[in-house]
Amino acid sequence: MSKRDYYEVLGAERGASADELKKAYRKLAMQYHPDRNPDSPDAADKFKELNEAYDVLKDDQKRAAYDRFGHAAFENGMGGGRGPSGGFSDFGGGGGFSDLFEEMFGDFMGGGRRGQATGRGSDLRFNMDISLEDAFAGKSTTITVPSSAPCEACKGSGSKDGAQPTTCGTCHGHGKVRAQQGFFTIERTCPTCQGMGKVIKDPCRVCGGQGKVRKDKTLQVTIPAGVEEGTRIRLAGEGEAGTRGAPAGDLYIFLSIKPHRLFQRDGANIYCRVPIPMTTAALGGAIDVPTIEGAMTKVTIPPGTQSGNQFRLKSKGMSVLRSPARGDMFIQAMVETPVNLTARQQELLKEFETAGDKDTKHNPESEGFFAKVKELWKDLTE
Repeated sequence: MSKRDYYEVLGAERGASADELKKAYRKLAMQYHPDRNPDSPDAADKFKELNEAYDVLKDDQKRAAYDRFGHAAFENGMGGGRGPSGGFSDFGGGGGFSDLFEEMFGDFMGGGRRGQATGRGSDLRFNMDISLEDAFAGKSTTITVPSSAPCEACKGSGSKDGAQPTTCGTCHGHGKVRAQQGFFTIERTCPTCQGMGKVIKDPCRVCGGQGKVRKDKTLQVTIPAGVEEGTRIRLAGEGEAGTRGAPAGDLYIFLSIKPHRLFQRDGANIYCRVPIPMTTAALGGAIDVPTIEGAMTKVTIPPGTQSGNQFRLKSKGMSVLRSPARGDMFIQAMVETPVNLTARQQELLKEFETAGDKDTKHNPESEGFFAKVKELWKDLTE
């Protein structure tokens, strides 16, 4: 059965503010809490679905990923961290709730994820800036990510002598402790074993019992042709190492495309403003324009071309991700007025201005504009 849209679950609009989402969540959480609906078999499922939706939408990065990719953004344990441009950040492992309901309900009736620690490594985010040419053609590059790796001294066990962890005496192996406070049962991560359910009597001196140490990781990344701003690349198992031999998290690379000096991109299409000499625009001709491949192509300019006229070059635009198709390129004409004229050139232009047929409109735009001005002034003076 497919998941419902998270905004629909909360009864909120997609553009709702953080405060609006929080109010909607609290109202429905009180309405569907299982303790308030002992006779409703659906209350627990609705409460769990509500918590899952709010856990994503309350976090700006998770929400942005969900708005772009939907539920697919969180397959295989993806989180939603944020990091500086050109760097990495920790998505955080496990997740959880940060408001009143997390403190009161924990993972009661499946409402949260605290206390379910498995030691899985945190997901990491790496922000990468690429050029428009790289987005068009794709590229293979190497990145260095500050991360963690299994401790070699204890082989990832966390124990100095390699002994197996023993059951935690505080939570008796459950990884969680409960406390009754009036109407509510509060469940928290065990403070002794940090939710692992087991403790190490003699921790490894190198890793402090974590089974992992900080270590930079060098990775080869392939960027496919046709990627767009915000495209996400997932490298499974390349995130933080897990605690005491647990699985590693994933690395998510978010792409940002740098502005180009000549081209503006709109989806698969490319726009380029090209200056055209006045004589070429008036008489017609051909010009050479650059393309995203780094080559030049010839464009025919018809007589009478005006600034703002567009010329389409079919299939000369951007690559389309996972498709052999390409977008189009649009040349935007920008007729250039000549400067630094010689006396003879000025003389010729004056002759040109007076040599035309008075009954022929050589400048339809300006003539039409001033005709409208005259009509306007006539209406104002009548």
